Amino acid sequence: MDLVPALEEPLKKVLGPATAKVMAEHLGLHSVGDLLHHYPRRYEERGQLTHLADLPMDEHVTVVAQVADARLHTFASAKAPRGKGQRLEVTITDGSGRLQLVFFGHGVHKPHKELLPGTRAMFAGKVSLFNRRLQLAHPAYELLRGDAEETVETWAGALIPLYPATAKLESWKIGKAIQTVLPSAQEAVDPLPDSLRQGRGLVPLPEALLKIHRPHTKADIADAHARLKWDEAFVLQVALARRRHADAQLPAVPRKPAPDGLLSAFDDRLPFTLTDGQQKVSKEIFDDLATDHPMHRLLQGEVGSGKTMVALRAMLAVVDAGGQAAMLAPTEVLAQQHHRSIVEMMGELAEGGMLGGSEQGTKVVLLTGSMGTAARRQAMLDLVTGEAGIVIGTHALIEDKVQFHDLGLVVVDEQHRFGVEQRDALRGKGKQPPHLLVMTATPIPRTVAMTVFGDLETSVLDQLPAGRSPIASHVVPAADKPHFLTRAWERVREEVENGHQAYVVCPRIGDEEDDPKKARKSAEDEAEKRPPLAVLDIADQLAKGPLSGLRVEVLHGRMHPDDKDAVMRRFAAGETHVLVATTVIEVGVNVPNATAMVIMDADRFGVSQLHQLRGRVGRGSAAGLCLLVSEMPEASPARQRLNAVASTLDGFELSRIDLEQRREGDVLGQAQSGARTSLRVLAVIEDEEIIAEARQEATAVVEADPELTGLPGLRTALDALLDEEREQYLEKG
Repeated sequence: MDLVPALEEPLKKVLGPATAKVMAEHLGLHSVGDLLHHYPRRYEERGQLTHLADLPMDEHVTVVAQVADARLHTFASAKAPRGKGQRLEVTITDGSGRLQLVFFGHGVHKPHKELLPGTRAMFAGKVSLFNRRLQLAHPAYELLRGDAEETVETWAGALIPLYPATAKLESWKIGKAIQTVLPSAQEAVDPLPDSLRQGRGLVPLPEALLKIHRPHTKADIADAHARLKWDEAFVLQVALARRRHADAQLPAVPRKPAPDGLLSAFDDRLPFTLTDGQQKVSKEIFDDLATDHPMHRLLQGEVGSGKTMVALRAMLAVVDAGGQAAMLAPTEVLAQQHHRSIVEMMGELAEGGMLGGSEQGTKVVLLTGSMGTAARRQAMLDLVTGEAGIVIGTHALIEDKVQFHDLGLVVVDEQHRFGVEQRDALRGKGKQPPHLLVMTATPIPRTVAMTVFGDLETSVLDQLPAGRSPIASHVVPAADKPHFLTRAWERVREEVENGHQAYVVCPRIGDEEDDPKKARKSAEDEAEKRPPLAVLDIADQLAKGPLSGLRVEVLHGRMHPDDKDAVMRRFAAGETHVLVATTVIEVGVNVPNATAMVIMDADRFGVSQLHQLRGRVGRGSAAGLCLLVSEMPEASPARQRLNAVASTLDGFELSRIDLEQRREGDVLGQAQSGARTSLRVLAVIEDEEIIAEARQEATAVVEADPELTGLPGLRTALDALLDEEREQYLEKG
């Protein structure tokens, strides 16, 4: 790496071993360059105070406030039996709200001298609740005197940057460390090509770093943000554009369906016509399959838009062309269901080589971890000989022992549950890279798709097939209006009396071992945070109470696979009236006769998860009903989230709401990349235009110079983004 050494300098050398160790362990910062890219979370104005009413519970915060009063109390305790224990209570205020600080024991002397009424300071600590009031226990603090020369220098200008900090290292200490290394910012190599930077009127990188850490005005902060957002968006998009470019150079076997083969035989037996959306998306997929480099496509579809049908037709096209197709599902329940529904859809076409099977048919095999040895051996034999054209399975498909005759297409269902390494292992089983189709039923806003899956082409299925019914959704405020809950159970009974079935979903199973550590909680905590409702308890209460006389069964992830399968079969056959389950039913469960769903403690689920769950009802001709039960108060963010879910059935709209409420870290964080998120200032939803423009610029740069030979600064930035871990991740896709 030819980075300017100043930014590679380890923090140990510059700040000393103790501080460097905390920065490495708690903030993941190792070099001067890392520290310069640790940007302030927000800025406080010297004369202004933090708004205390909005502090988040259990989070580490830094606030600027004024001492209103300070009192020293003595008390008796085990350590100080003669009433010699000391407790200092300091109340700080922002002019409207108040917050209590507490210091104990020997720790009271210094603050008692320093925190006099009227003093302004920065306080850092973890917000907790005591006697229903917010407090910080033993906070660290830094007085804002503004007279001593050192403080004037350190807090240059009126804006005080507050950094993402930890209990071990307060924001102002990070600020001081950054002041120490700030001169090195002059040597930062600029990753943006000059033409792009000047064309968009962006400030140079060293200036942006200076302005973000030491702004004199709000305009400085805006300049710095505008510039640093472009860096993040552009470098990430260049990484993705290089992958798309490299993938386009790989060889793959083109797979064109035979004119009168399996696919046309299948289409002829379909009892319905495909929607326009399904036809359009199928055409995009078939065009990709016909080329001689691997398809990489993301198929997004609303719950119930018929993605499985599109994927099945792609698999049949590949089998037609002499290859094999594998479909990976995240759970055994789902793999079994896909297998069952695909075999049903194909009829005798799924019995290739068997008596009564069709000439054009092929074998469709299931491969999961819990299958018996003999069945497993037979399935593996069918794959290696090429007898089976289609295999459906869980990650058991990825094991080394599983060999394919000629793997041509991999379909991954429910991408967000599937690790990159797993997809990669399966792709490695083809003689040449197989085509890849990734399906997700959690609609992803366009920008996120461009950022997280920017190397995949995207197809969207947004219309529902004919015969799908609308779903009415309502929030049931169990605490404010208990009679609403009573009515909810009556509605479930009514659905069953009309010949339909219902789901009741709970956040946990209920057979967890009681953890003595967790049991020690004060009564107050219990009221605030009771444990989530459990399947086993609720099923029992319903069967004895509001739903007595109905056949109620349970389904959860810790049951034996055969038991799960038996429960699902009884429910699908209509023998069970009400299924009380965890989120194992979230994806792929298809029982058209189930029309009602009651989700208990709905506030404990994410927006997209609720949308997924709701998609299990309204799959037949009768209208669906989804009731979101919550004890959260009317004004809480949790209730607003539920109201949003109740108000729209548009998954793309919901996924935007979901993202605006969560932090982007979740989008690009562990779940997606296995590496810490690289986004520090880019907000995926707000910065939609920047991401789209950066993608265009990046594609043009990579087309012109795939190796980036003329842009050493950009290559350096890419190396930093794609450190070992991310590099492997992107390689694998």
